[in-house]
Amino acid sequence: MNPIINKLIFGFTSFRERYFSERKDLYRRLVREGQKPKIAMIACADSRVDPAIVLQADPGDIFAIRNVANLVPPFEEEVAGEISYHGTSAALEFAVEQLGVEHVVVFGHAHCSGVKAMVNGREGTPVAGRFVPAWTSIVDKAYTMAKTKNPTAEGDELDRCCERQAVLVSLENLMTFPFIRERVEAGSLEIHGWYLDIAEGELAHYNPAKDQFETVVV
Repeated sequence: MNPIINKLIFGFTSFRERYFSERKDLYRRLVREGQKPKIAMIACADSRVDPAIVLQADPGDIFAIRNVANLVPPFEEEVAGEISYHGTSAALEFAVEQLGVEHVVVFGHAHCSGVKAMVNGREGTPVAGRFVPAWTSIVDKAYTMAKTKNPTAEGDELDRCCERQAVLVSLENLMTFPFIRERVEAGSLEIHGWYLDIAEGELAHYNPAKDQFETVVV
């Protein structure tokens, strides 16, 4: 068998023998009573930033929604007679309306290839792929926001700034969903913007009062 697949199978064996055997009651309770997470997290599909690992969450803690560049698209009405697929929007709807989460976190990160694709597109470099360019264009506005905030930024500095601004665009887009906006205004739901620098092991949260990301002190 392929060694990469073998690694996953051995990993599952280790999971069963160690983690599962010690927490069997937790898993069975989650099956019996159903999941009741308090947090929905829009995280990147990037293999380096699994939120459950980074945040050391237990099973049942986080309803994870992962996509390229941890983006939230704006709310769109279904058009009669047309078939459209809204994976991230459907997951948000399920988390908020069915599971009743109390927090939605947009979990951005440094060195994001999806945001880099958007930056490349804005600077005239062709972006490979059929679906990626259209998807990452959701946060085109982040490039303009970054340039406004730091007009001289280029290269890595511009990328880091765009990654943070992309989180803010997604926070704006969250509020275009009626079922999210209504709950935020009623005080039953809170939305958060987080940013992870995986190379430095640092986590920052967005402070809207100061319009800046502040490092979480542990």
